[in-house]
Amino acid sequence: MRAGTHIYIHTLYTQLNYKPCMQQYIKIYDQTTIHMKAKSFIAFFILSTTLLFLYISHKTTLPTTTAAASIPDLKIRPGYTTYESYIHHQLNKTLNPKLREIWKTRDWDRKIRVFAGFFGDLKKKNLLSNSSKALSVGARMGQEVEALKRVGVSDSIGLDLVPSPPLVVRGDFHRQPFDDGSFDFEFSNVFDHALYPEKFVGEIERTLRPGGVCVLHVALKRRSDKYSANDLFSVEPLKKLFKRSELVHVRAVDGFGLDTEVVFRKKPVTRAL
Repeated sequence: MRAGTHIYIHTLYTQLNYKPCMQQYIKIYDQTTIHMKAKSFIAFFILSTTLLFLYISHKTTLPTTTAAASIPDLKIRPGYTTYESYIHHQLNKTLNPKLREIWKTRDWDRKIRVFAGFFGDLKKKNLLSNSSKALSVGARMGQEVEALKRVGVSDSIGLDLVPSPPLVVRGDFHRQPFDDGSFDFEFSNVFDHALYPEKFVGEIERTLRPGGVCVLHVALKRRSDKYSANDLFSVEPLKKLFKRSELVHVRAVDGFGLDTEVVFRKKPVTRAL
């Protein structure tokens, strides 16, 4: 890594004075930029601003325990002593240079084709339309967003810890950076990565408009990878978590290791007479 990069990171590290968390992020940054040979200004900008975003966002304390831990058929995985350790573990995957190269090359077209098929089916069921304002939660490089656009849903954006412009903006799905009622449609295949499933679902319901649709792809028949923060054993926990929505349908899918599609529709607002 070039000397200028080291100076920038050291200055950032010193000014933030948040050593336990920042040391982990700086280590990831160093490993990533070494692999990328420090040649991309865009990558440098994205990764450095991600450090700032994570620091600022983590100043807001999330609960140390999760209400979802008491829901049958939903198990929160142990081992995270702090929220920062959880984020660090997620970033180990998200910032892995080899995986990011695969996601944007070998996997890119294949995943877009599969996601476009899913979204096309949802359009046929009138759960998604070209006029929908859509969000993909946990979108990584943006394959789902590109698939939405290719089936005609032009007003689509993704959300992830690490942005991937222009398809994916930076944000934490436990605290979506959007106003209430911003979207008509939200898709996610990363429910298993939520450390706080009740906040993950709560943010989806908050940012969905009344009548809006949420589609989750989850794994019920097999355990997810080592980066998952929870294990789901039936649809029942989702029905309990989506307090402001009604279940529309459940169907089997083959979605990159995820086997079940669960669709909810947010209930309309009822006003007292």
